[in-house]
Amino acid sequence: MLRVGIVGAGIRGTMYTRALREVPGIEVAGIADPADRAAERARDELGVQVYPSHRELFDRERLDAAIVATPDHTHRAPAVDAARAGLHLLVEKPLATSTEDAEAIRDAVRGAGVECMVAFENRWNPSFVRAREAVASGEVGDVLTQSARLSNTYFVPTRMLSWAGSSSPGWFLMTHIADLALWFSGHEPTRVYATGLRRELRARGVDTWDAIHALVTFDDGSVASLESLWVLPDSMPSIVDFKYQIVGSRSAVFVDQQDQMSWQAGEQFVFPRTLLLEVDGRPQGFSTWMAQSFARRLIGGERLEPTVEDGLRVTRLIEAVHRSLDSGSPESIGPQG
Repeated sequence: MLRVGIVGAGIRGTMYTRALREVPGIEVAGIADPADRAAERARDELGVQVYPSHRELFDRERLDAAIVATPDHTHRAPAVDAARAGLHLLVEKPLATSTEDAEAIRDAVRGAGVECMVAFENRWNPSFVRAREAVASGEVGDVLTQSARLSNTYFVPTRMLSWAGSSSPGWFLMTHIADLALWFSGHEPTRVYATGLRRELRARGVDTWDAIHALVTFDDGSVASLESLWVLPDSMPSIVDFKYQIVGSRSAVFVDQQDQMSWQAGEQFVFPRTLLLEVDGRPQGFSTWMAQSFARRLIGGERLEPTVEDGLRVTRLIEAVHRSLDSGSPESIGPQG
């Protein structure tokens, strides 16, 4: 029986706990969260031991692995401490919100000889798995351009996330599509030019970017246009707008994730969630499948992917996006080291 500790008792920590309970041979040994309300909810709803800090969780429980499911900007300390304790890792995306922090995690993982997966869950999303197969098989040919839009309504930064001011649509959303762009391209990004707007959320008391548009150039000359907003109107039928396009030398792939194949009209017009839901009381969907893949690979002694290097690559890219937002000029993306 492999024992896993989870750092963070919020939406994602709860999802990981429920997903892992469906995998034979895995036990969620405990959760760490300093917030009293989150800790109480985890004890009541999940029936697990909750500790006030990740260090106490690591000290008190005999663990084989840890999952870091804390806010975007707080991954470094628990991830580094877990690696140094000899624990295999699953770290929420982004790996970190600075290259310095991401490299510290990478170095701790390498130094301890443990495995680390970064939670880019869309690599388990059937639409993108099929798109990757089309690229890898040669159906698409050479990837020439990619265009991606992943955005949220105001609900996410103003009501869902208490820490939105310490993140951005770049870190919270664009990391997903940046990972996909790198996955589909197979080449290294060399330069990015970004522009954006920082006004409406600031007026609502959340001091972060409203909208970010980034144009990424790869070392083979191909390009990707990435767009992430946090200011879509709350009247939207879904809190998420997600569209992706790949144009290759032989064919093109178009993915639209917004309506999830179902519409419902009543007092409001909504797109019910069908890609992430419960069936027979059990969680289903690509985030659950990702967590369960992590568990099965641990049990089988297999390599964990996406790797810590994949996470570092995305962090370097999104950090360069933010540098370009600040400078108003194109920014180079440093090589992997």
